[in-house]
Amino acid sequence: MFVAVYWWRVHPGKEDQFREAWRRGTEQITRIYGSYGSRLHQDRDGRFVGYAEWPDEATWQRAFDARMVYEDQEARAMFVDAIAETPPGHAPVFTMTVTDDLLTRRA
Repeated sequence: MFVAVYWWRVHPGKEDQFREAWRRGTEQITRIYGSYGSRLHQDRDGRFVGYAEWPDEATWQRAFDARMVYEDQEARAMFVDAIAETPPGHAPVFTMTVTDDLLTRRA
Protein backbone atom coordinates (compact mmCIF):
# COMPACT_ATOMS: atom_id res chain seq x y z
CA MET A 1 0.00 0.00 0.00
CA PHE A 2 1.04 3.60 -0.64
CA VAL A 3 -0.01 6.75 1.21
CA ALA A 4 0.08 10.45 0.46
CA VAL A 5 -0.28 13.12 3.14
CA TYR A 6 -1.55 16.62 2.33
CA TRP A 7 -2.38 19.72 4.38
CA TRP A 8 -4.52 22.82 3.98
CA ARG A 9 -5.26 25.96 5.96
CA VAL A 10 -8.88 27.01 5.61
CA HIS A 11 -10.42 30.48 5.74
CA PRO A 12 -12.06 31.08 9.14
CA GLY A 13 -15.72 30.16 9.06
CA LYS A 14 -15.34 27.85 6.04
CA GLU A 15 -14.34 24.71 7.93
CA ASP A 16 -17.67 22.91 7.40
CA GLN A 17 -17.69 23.89 3.72
CA PHE A 18 -14.16 22.53 3.34
CA ARG A 19 -15.01 19.26 5.09
CA GLU A 20 -18.08 18.69 2.93
CA ALA A 21 -16.12 19.42 -0.26
CA TRP A 22 -13.27 17.16 0.91
CA ARG A 23 -15.71 14.28 1.57
CA ARG A 24 -17.41 14.67 -1.81
CA GLY A 25 -14.07 14.96 -3.61
CA THR A 26 -12.60 11.96 -1.80
CA GLU A 27 -15.59 9.81 -2.78
CA GLN A 28 -15.07 10.82 -6.43
CA ILE A 29 -11.30 10.23 -6.32
CA THR A 30 -11.90 6.79 -4.83
CA ARG A 31 -14.39 5.90 -7.55
CA ILE A 32 -12.55 7.42 -10.51
CA TYR A 33 -8.89 6.87 -9.66
CA GLY A 34 -8.93 3.79 -7.45
CA SER A 35 -7.74 5.16 -4.12
CA TYR A 36 -8.73 3.37 -0.94
CA GLY A 37 -10.09 6.61 0.50
CA SER A 38 -8.72 9.07 2.98
CA ARG A 39 -8.88 10.32 6.54
CA LEU A 40 -9.10 13.99 7.40
CA HIS A 41 -7.56 15.30 10.61
CA GLN A 42 -7.30 18.73 12.16
CA ASP A 43 -4.05 19.78 13.82
CA ARG A 44 -3.99 21.89 16.98
CA ASP A 45 -2.91 24.88 14.88
CA GLY A 46 -6.14 24.57 12.86
CA ARG A 47 -4.56 23.10 9.75
CA PHE A 48 -6.37 20.18 8.11
CA VAL A 49 -4.27 17.13 7.24
CA GLY A 50 -5.46 14.42 4.85
CA TYR A 51 -3.99 10.94 4.77
CA ALA A 52 -4.92 9.07 1.57
CA GLU A 53 -4.35 5.36 0.98
CA TRP A 54 -3.65 3.90 -2.47
CA PRO A 55 -3.04 0.36 -3.70
CA ASP A 56 0.44 1.34 -4.93
CA GLU A 57 2.56 4.33 -5.92
CA ALA A 58 1.87 3.93 -9.65
CA THR A 59 -1.90 4.25 -9.12
CA TRP A 60 -1.41 7.38 -7.02
CA GLN A 61 1.06 8.87 -9.53
CA ARG A 62 -1.40 8.45 -12.43
CA ALA A 63 -4.09 10.22 -10.39
CA PHE A 64 -1.70 12.97 -9.26
CA ASP A 65 -0.51 13.56 -12.83
CA ALA A 66 -4.16 13.82 -13.93
CA ARG A 67 -4.70 16.45 -11.16
CA MET A 68 -7.45 14.18 -9.73
CA VAL A 69 -10.22 15.96 -11.59
CA TYR A 70 -13.74 14.83 -10.77
CA GLU A 71 -17.19 15.56 -12.13
CA ASP A 72 -18.55 17.34 -9.07
CA GLN A 73 -17.61 20.89 -10.05
CA GLU A 74 -19.65 22.37 -7.20
CA ALA A 75 -17.60 20.42 -4.64
CA ARG A 76 -14.37 21.47 -6.36
CA ALA A 77 -15.42 25.14 -6.27
CA MET A 78 -16.36 24.82 -2.57
CA PHE A 79 -12.99 23.22 -1.84
CA VAL A 80 -10.98 25.90 -3.65
CA ASP A 81 -13.05 28.71 -2.11
CA ALA A 82 -12.41 27.43 1.42
CA ILE A 83 -8.63 27.07 1.12
CA ALA A 84 -6.46 29.86 2.49
CA GLU A 85 -3.09 28.11 2.14
CA THR A 86 -1.61 24.86 0.86
CA PRO A 87 1.96 23.73 0.12
CA PRO A 88 3.45 25.03 -3.15
CA GLY A 89 2.21 23.10 -6.18
CA HIS A 90 -0.41 21.36 -4.03
CA ALA A 91 2.15 18.60 -3.63
CA PRO A 92 1.81 16.12 -0.79
CA VAL A 93 3.89 16.71 2.31
CA PHE A 94 4.80 13.02 2.46
CA THR A 95 4.48 10.08 0.10
CA MET A 96 5.26 6.76 1.72
CA THR A 97 5.09 3.03 1.17
CA VAL A 98 3.47 1.16 4.06
CA THR A 99 5.84 -1.38 5.59
CA ASP A 100 3.80 -2.48 8.62
CA ASP A 101 0.12 -1.82 9.29
CA LEU A 102 -1.35 -2.36 12.75
CA LEU A 103 -4.35 -0.06 12.38
CA THR A 104 -7.62 -1.76 13.20
CA ARG A 105 -10.68 -0.92 11.15
CA ARG A 106 -13.85 -0.31 13.12
CA ALA A 107 -17.33 -0.09 11.75
